[in-house]
Amino acid sequence: MEIVMPGNEIFRVVHESKKRYILMKGSAGSGKSVDTAQQYILRLMRDRGRNLICLRKSEVTNRDSTYAELLSVISRFHLEAYWHIRSEPLLLRCCNGNTILFRGMNDAKQREKFKSVSFRQGKLTDVWFEELTEFSHEDFEIVDDRLRGRLPEGLFYQIKGTFNPVSASHWVKKVFFDQYDENVLTHHSTYLDNHFLDEGYHIRMERRKRFDPEGYRVYGLGEWGETGGLILTNWRTLPCQQALSCYDDAAMGQDFGFNHANVLLLIGYRDGDIHILKELSLRGRDTAEIIRAAQDASFPRDRLMYCDSAEPDRIRMWRKAGFRAVPSRKGDGSVRSGIDWLKQRRIFVDPSCRETIAQLEKWRWQRDPVSGEYLDTPVPFEDDAMAALRYGTQGWRLGGGLSVMTP
Repeated sequence: MEIVMPGNEIFRVVHESKKRYILMKGSAGSGKSVDTAQQYILRLMRDRGRNLICLRKSEVTNRDSTYAELLSVISRFHLEAYWHIRSEPLLLRCCNGNTILFRGMNDAKQREKFKSVSFRQGKLTDVWFEELTEFSHEDFEIVDDRLRGRLPEGLFYQIKGTFNPVSASHWVKKVFFDQYDENVLTHHSTYLDNHFLDEGYHIRMERRKRFDPEGYRVYGLGEWGETGGLILTNWRTLPCQQALSCYDDAAMGQDFGFNHANVLLLIGYRDGDIHILKELSLRGRDTAEIIRAAQDASFPRDRLMYCDSAEPDRIRMWRKAGFRAVPSRKGDGSVRSGIDWLKQRRIFVDPSCRETIAQLEKWRWQRDPVSGEYLDTPVPFEDDAMAALRYGTQGWRLGGGLSVMTP
């Protein structure tokens, strides 16, 4: 059967390319992920012997991104009769035997899981890195090495990465955009190229252009970030409503300290925006003293508190005091991934959170003393509140939505 899927003309060069590496950088709303999903559904229905793996840094986030995008294509074009759809674990299999799997690369276990993947028929021919900048260069090389061996005539290997160019110091830029390679196609698109967007989205982006010009450069125009080495520019102080019922969800993040600050943040999540409601920042206090201070300041006990996983004894003390303290999930690239996620949201900080505001104003990337270029690593100095912010939002980031609240 012949299937025609409408698309934006700007992606035609991507559709026609047989190069091994396709790097699609662009703004939010450019349509690159939707177009990628459409083309993979078409390709796997057309070319017997192809198999695709969709990758996110954290495997669980595929459900609300790559898997959801591909399902949407199948539904919009009424192709359900041609696909076997499985939700646990995630899998899509075309009636011709071609298969789509979903994986993560967040730790050694997930990397090994990727290396051992196999298919009923054919070989792994295609890989989709969604949010490529979440991954390390090592992750990419592990995947690239997996695409090998002779293929039947007409088939070819291809790795596609879709992403917002959040950092001019990122390895993706250096490896694929700063040097020529005949096996690489780099592509740029913005929301202005997407004629399927509604007028409301354009109005929203114009507002961002006025209030967050640096964020607009990256997420509106798809240009490489940051200005002056500042890590987060998409924030502002604003009196925040303190009633947790005003938010879709709420959680806490805590970075332990003694000689440096021990910071506890209460964070609200509403309509995709981050609201930092309350802060407790103390130095030179033991855990029992900090717990008493948190109780006196009415930090809630019924919300998850994500803590520095390097301090299990302290976590146990918080749990004994009745707080729902759990260790944060760490892994290679977790800091970078957390920053990338925060960059894509508006952040509002209550004026009472003075330590958080002070750190946001000076949190910067390290700079190479020889080349003068900003590196892909934050300056490790007075960043306790920034660590607490990353920990406290990980339930929404890694869970792909609201954190699960259990008694």
